[in-house]
Amino acid sequence: MRFLSNYQSVFSIEDHKLYFPVKYDLLWRMKITVVSGGLSPERDVSLSSGSLIANALMASGHSVAFLDVYEGVSLPSGGIDALFHVAGDGTRFSCTIPSTEPDLDAIRRRNGNRRELVGPNVLEACRSADVVFIALHGDMGENGQLQAFFDVYGIPYTGSGFAGCLLAMDKDVSKRLLVRDGIRTAEWVLLKLSEGGAPGADLRKFVLDQVGIPCVVKPCSCGSSVGVSMVESSGDLDRSLEEAGAWESSVIVEKKIVGREFSVGILAGRALPPIEIVPKKGFYDYKNKYQSGMTTEICPAPLDSAETATLQKLALAVHGCLRLGSYSRIDFIRDEAGDFWCLEANTLPGMTPVSLLPQEAAAVGISYETLCDTIARLPVKSC
Repeated sequence: MRFLSNYQSVFSIEDHKLYFPVKYDLLWRMKITVVSGGLSPERDVSLSSGSLIANALMASGHSVAFLDVYEGVSLPSGGIDALFHVAGDGTRFSCTIPSTEPDLDAIRRRNGNRRELVGPNVLEACRSADVVFIALHGDMGENGQLQAFFDVYGIPYTGSGFAGCLLAMDKDVSKRLLVRDGIRTAEWVLLKLSEGGAPGADLRKFVLDQVGIPCVVKPCSCGSSVGVSMVESSGDLDRSLEEAGAWESSVIVEKKIVGREFSVGILAGRALPPIEIVPKKGFYDYKNKYQSGMTTEICPAPLDSAETATLQKLALAVHGCLRLGSYSRIDFIRDEAGDFWCLEANTLPGMTPVSLLPQEAAAVGISYETLCDTIARLPVKSC
């Protein structure tokens, strides 16, 4: 794959071998287990991403099993092998994303309040595959737990290793590393809220003194803008802290950087074209991210060549700083002075019809099917 100045690309077997140096034959069809769902607030996003990934991999000729990692699966009469489907057998997976976050307590009750995060027969289906395509978002999918679990069993998987996932998912830790490497990120404080998320007068004063208004309140380790609030007045601070605290007791409060929002995907060590994100109303929250028509996304972003190069270089620097793997997506804000500020890194970016990474890949001629196939062929292999 050669990235050209006009954002076109040529994708051939020889280019694939050159830029993605993995020892395999591109005509080799794999047995792939796609895992999604789980008990994250981003569960529905994950299921949608996973279903599309599974369909794309089948269309590329692979044999695919699609599983909810928490709910697991009952074995059909044919055993584990009967879980895997191929194009032409009539199987097509589909999941939609509601406009509100899932009821995780109801999902636990439906599964007998089972505490284990990996459901029945999931391990067996993953061990029988050539590679596991991780399509989870948030919690165990992105904090390194699932990756470490697979490492213990020697199961190859897609994305980043457990260390990179852990570093990127914890917003406080990742921001500290970015500052160490001289990468701009908004000033912030980390708060440990009491049960129920009630902030208290002393905590409120601390936030106002250290960060001020306007600010952004977010759970420390959630994604998809779950629990995120823009605070424009001191009177909104308590409510925003309580909302974030409902998802996680560790909460980040950072200065609000006003400007244009961009995202840059990284694929196999190369930066894709930046995309600009313009919500039609409010900010890029859960609803605006995943409901069609709520946001205008422009790719390639309307930046000149120098600005594009700067942003791509920054994205690669963030990717390297956090020890990320074969692909990621890095989000930025550009302030009125023209400086780019890193918002966060996504180790498992969304792969839905309105997700950013597939749009960026398409801008250089990489189809959705080719994108999924490429990621599947670049697994993390445990020692």
